[in-house]
Amino acid sequence: MKRFIGFVTKEFYHIFRDRRTMFILFGMPIAQIMLFGFAITNEINNVNIAILDQSKDTETQKIINKINASQYFNIEQEISSESQIESVFKKGKVKAVLVFENHFIKNLQTKKQAKVQVITDATDPNIANTITNYVNAILQNHTQEINKNNPSNYQIQTQTQLYYNPELKSVYNFVPGVMTIILMLVSAMMTSISITREKELGTMEVLLVSPLKPFQVIIGKVFPYVFLSIINATIIILLGFFVFKMPIEGSLFLLAFESILFIISALSLGILISTISNSQQTAMMISLMGLMLPVIILSGFIFPISSMPKAMQIISNIIPAKWFIIIIKAILLKGASIAVIWKETLILLGMTVFFIALSIRQYKIRLE
Repeated sequence: MKRFIGFVTKEFYHIFRDRRTMFILFGMPIAQIMLFGFAITNEINNVNIAILDQSKDTETQKIINKINASQYFNIEQEISSESQIESVFKKGKVKAVLVFENHFIKNLQTKKQAKVQVITDATDPNIANTITNYVNAILQNHTQEINKNNPSNYQIQTQTQLYYNPELKSVYNFVPGVMTIILMLVSAMMTSISITREKELGTMEVLLVSPLKPFQVIIGKVFPYVFLSIINATIIILLGFFVFKMPIEGSLFLLAFESILFIISALSLGILISTISNSQQTAMMISLMGLMLPVIILSGFIFPISSMPKAMQIISNIIPAKWFIIIIKAILLKGASIAVIWKETLILLGMTVFFIALSIRQYKIRLE
């Protein structure tokens, strides 16, 4: 019995002294429950909206104040004409515009009804539906309040208008998201595993002492995945266009440029992972847990980032997939030009340069 207890004690000792095992046992469950607990929600909070108040009377101001006071919406800006709505949506800062008709309070008092138009950015159909439902609930609550001490049965009617996806097709949201995940999977994970395989088998040292320079070895290893990722991206776009009737409103050249930029960014992440991994298993685990889960959860593909806690929103800013999804949706559905998405493009470019520089530094340290 003593031998058995000693054997079990030894096994516990081996587990506790291995940092990677401890991370898998305790670190990953904690990280996953935090991610899923805080990030996964179908509710909306602090969604940016714009207001077009054509009446500017006391009643519309009361409604605007009530909407702004709710936890669901944040009034990003007030616009002065309907011609500004398109440009506001293209910039991507707001998800909805509320339009109050002319003579709102006069129509309410004389005709017993007034109208509010709810215009939503329907590139994400679920968020568009949720925004409309929340606005309707706030307006109904306000109507009940003004009818409480008034014999007149006032009504505030809502008219809904959907931009970019009037049929609320979910495929318009999933094609960009799936494209992002596949490019990240092929580019980052496969690259990290490919390079780590050479290290694990001991052939990387042979390649590094060959006539080829180190950077040529790395470029040679990742170039096939650039080519394969471009083919994957092309297939996804063609399937989306011909099979699911997804529009391509913007420039194909700009779409190709942004896709290649994201592919290079993902490849640089894969190279970075390979510098800190000594086995294929470790590289795969880091790729799946460190890249795939954040891409799915924190990129805004499925769950609205604005509804997450501030800490999660800050973390989401360092995920290249978030910016690529914004870019590709703007090009495909909104027909955005580089003048509209230049900030997101610069952020993605900056991340790519940073990952490449960090990977080069890590390789230099390992070679020394």
